[in-house]
Amino acid sequence: MVRLYNTQTKKKEDFQPLQAGKVGMYVCGPTVYNYIHIGNARTFLCFDIIRRYLMWRGFDVTFVQNVTDVDDKIIARAQEEGRTAAEVAEEFTAAFIDDMHALNVLDPDVRPKATEEIDAMIDLVQRLVDTGHAYEADGDVYFSVRSHPDYGELSHRDIDELESGHRDLRTDPDSIEGRKRDPLDFAVWKAAKPGEPSWESPWGQGRPGWHCECSAMSRKYLGLPFDIHGGGADLVFPHHENETAQSKAAYGTGFARYWIHSGMLQINAEKMSKSLGNFLLLRDVLETTSADVLRMLAVQTLYRSPLDFNEERVAEAAAALERITGLCDRIDWAIKNAQDIPSPLDVQALLDACSQTRDDFTAAMDDDFNTAGAMGHVFTLVGELNTQLGDKTVSTADVSALEEVRDTIAELMGVFGIDVAAGSPQAAYPAEVVGLAAGLIDFAGTDPAEAVDALLQAREQARKAKNFELADKVRDGLADLGLRIEDTPQGARISQ
Repeated sequence: MVRLYNTQTKKKEDFQPLQAGKVGMYVCGPTVYNYIHIGNARTFLCFDIIRRYLMWRGFDVTFVQNVTDVDDKIIARAQEEGRTAAEVAEEFTAAFIDDMHALNVLDPDVRPKATEEIDAMIDLVQRLVDTGHAYEADGDVYFSVRSHPDYGELSHRDIDELESGHRDLRTDPDSIEGRKRDPLDFAVWKAAKPGEPSWESPWGQGRPGWHCECSAMSRKYLGLPFDIHGGGADLVFPHHENETAQSKAAYGTGFARYWIHSGMLQINAEKMSKSLGNFLLLRDVLETTSADVLRMLAVQTLYRSPLDFNEERVAEAAAALERITGLCDRIDWAIKNAQDIPSPLDVQALLDACSQTRDDFTAAMDDDFNTAGAMGHVFTLVGELNTQLGDKTVSTADVSALEEVRDTIAELMGVFGIDVAAGSPQAAYPAEVVGLAAGLIDFAGTDPAEAVDALLQAREQARKAKNFELADKVRDGLADLGLRIEDTPQGARISQ
C-alpha cells in the first residue's frame, strides 16, 4: 500500500483514495509573468514523478494544474512593457508549456486558466458572502478568517499568534480605510482599478483574489472532497491555508484529503534569489544540462527535503546516469554479439535479481515516494549485471535474461521520466565523424552512426594488415571527437 506524508496531519498515512483505483490530484501551477526558474521546476518535477508512479502502480489519475493568468505581477509587467496583461500571460503560458515539455513533464489532464474560470470564482465568493464568511467593502470582498474556526489547521498556526505578528490595525491601509474588519482577513474579490483587467460581478467590476482560483477550479474539475493537493512548501501558508478555509466554509464539505508539499531548492546551500545573483531560469540550465540529468539529480533527494543545486551534484547525477545508460549500451552490444557458446552467466540469478529489484523499488516508492531508496535498488541490479557480465562473450542462450534486465531497468527509470532505452545522453555521434570517415577511408555516406561503424571496420582491417598508421589515425581521430574505442572479446565498440 502507498503511504504518503500528509502536511496537515504531519505524519505518514496509508493512501486510500475516495474511489478505489482512481486518484484526483490538483497541483498549483505557475503565475505566468516570467520564465520559470529551477525552483519552480523542482516542484513540477516532483509531482510529475509522483503522478507517474501512481499511474505505474495502476491508478487512474486525473491530474489538474491551473495557470494563473491574471495577477498583480502580470499587470505590473504589462504596464512596464506597454502591453496588455493578456499578451504577457499568453507569452509566458506558452513558454511554461515549452519548458515543461523540455523537462519531459507530462501535460496535465486539465489545465484551466484563471481568466476562463471567472464564473466559478464568483460562485465561490457569493457562497462565502451568503453564508456569512465573507463581506463586501467598497467593491472588495474579504474572507472573514475568524468566521472559520478551523483556520490554521493545515499550517498548524494559531490564529492569535498570527494576529500578533500581523500588521497592526493602525498601519494596515485596508483597515485604516475601513474596508477590512480584521487584519487577518484576505481578499477573495478585488475591485477594479483603472487600466487593469476586470469582470462584472455582484460587487461591481473587479477580479478574483489569488487564493480563490484553486478552490474554484479544483472543485469544478475534481469535485469536493478530492484526493491529493500538491505544491511547493512555500505555498502552505497563506495560499493553501486560505484555500482550504474558504472551500470548507463555502461548501460545507471537506477539501483535499491529503496535502503533499515539495521541499525548496537551494543554490550552493543558499536560498535562490535575484539579490544573491544565483537566480537560474530552467531554460538556461537546460542549455548545458540534459533533462534526464536534472531528473536524476531530483530523484536522489526525497521530494519534501531541500535540494541543493550545484555543479558538483549535477556532475554526480550525470555520472550516475551514465553508469546506467552505459550498462544498457553494453547489454545491447552483448546481445548483438552473442555467440553459440555455453552460457558464462548465472541466468537464474539475474532473473531473480530483476524480480527482487521490482519488489524493492515498489516498496521504496510506496514509502512516501522514496525515490532515493528506489534508485538505490536499481543500482544494485546494475551492479549485479556489471559483475556477471565483465568482458565476457555471452551466449545466445543468455539473450532473453539480458533483455529482461535491460527492460526492467528501462521500465523503472521510466517511472522517473528518464529514458535509458535509447542509450546514453551522448549516444548521438557528432556530425564531424562523417568528415573524419570521408578523409580517412573515403566514406561517402552522411549518417554519423554508419560512419563510426565504417571507421571501426576499417581500423580492424588495418590492424590485421599491420597498417598501424591508419589504425592509429582512426583511434586518434575518434578520440579528438570524444569517442573512445574500447576493444572487447566481441570486437571494438565506442565508449563515450
